[in-house]
Order: sequence, then C-alpha cells, then structure tokens
Amino acid sequence: MNVSAQKFALIIALALFSCSLGSLAQTTAAKKAAPQTKVADEEDAAPDVKGSTTTEYRCEMNDALTIYTNADDSEHIALRWKNHIHRLSRITTSTGADRFENKKAGLVWINIPSKGMLLDSKHGQQLANDCRTTGQ
Repeated sequence: MNVSAQKFALIIALALFSCSLGSLAQTTAAKKAAPQTKVADEEDAAPDVKGSTTTEYRCEMNDALTIYTNADDSEHIALRWKNHIHRLSRITTSTGADRFENKKAGLVWINIPSKGMLLDSKHGQQLANDCRTTGQ
C-alpha cells in the first residue's frame, strides 16, 4: 500500500470513528433528556400459576424443579427452582427442542423428549441435568 492509500484509509477510519462517537453522544444525551419511567418487565412479574398444569421433575444430584404450563399460552412457562418461581419465554430452536429463557434471572430450560436441563446463562453452568418426570 502506498503512502497516499494509507493516508486515505486512515482518514476513512477516523471519519467512521468520529461518526460512531457522535452517535454515541447523541444516544447518551437522549437517554439523559428522556423521563426515567420504570416499565414493569414481564420477566420481573411473579407468574400466576393458578389453574396451570404442573409437571414435577427429578434430576440427578437429587435436584427437583416444577414446570407450570397453560394450554392457552404455549409461549411461556413458569419454573419453580430453589423456592423461587420464574416466568420463562419460549425461544425458537432449529432442533425442535423446547427452550425457554428468562434473561434477567439467567435461567434457560431445555427439554427434549428424553430429559430436561436447567442452565445458568449468566455463569455458563448447568444448574440441573438429566431431569425427568415419573413417566420418563
């Protein structure tokens, strides 16, 4: 690359960088100017499990969890883990596995026909594995 091509590439890179900074400054200023209202996140709301179908799972290491489902809402489940109930939303998969997630809590429930597993996405670890119902 000759010197003028290098200078041109440097000018383009600096221009793109300054545009990024300007956009960031505008976004930050807009956030500061906007009124701060707390909108209830559906993941924060305590799930209403009344009238739900309950499925108990026993996992290796003597862990247990409960899944609550409603026939009229296939996009969400409630999951009881360690005495807390969390609402999880369906995430579409290419494999056909049932995957539900609550990003705020960091919980991911993956269920395949032979077993289920609960993951902690914030810490990158399994919380419960080889979870099965009495019918499995």
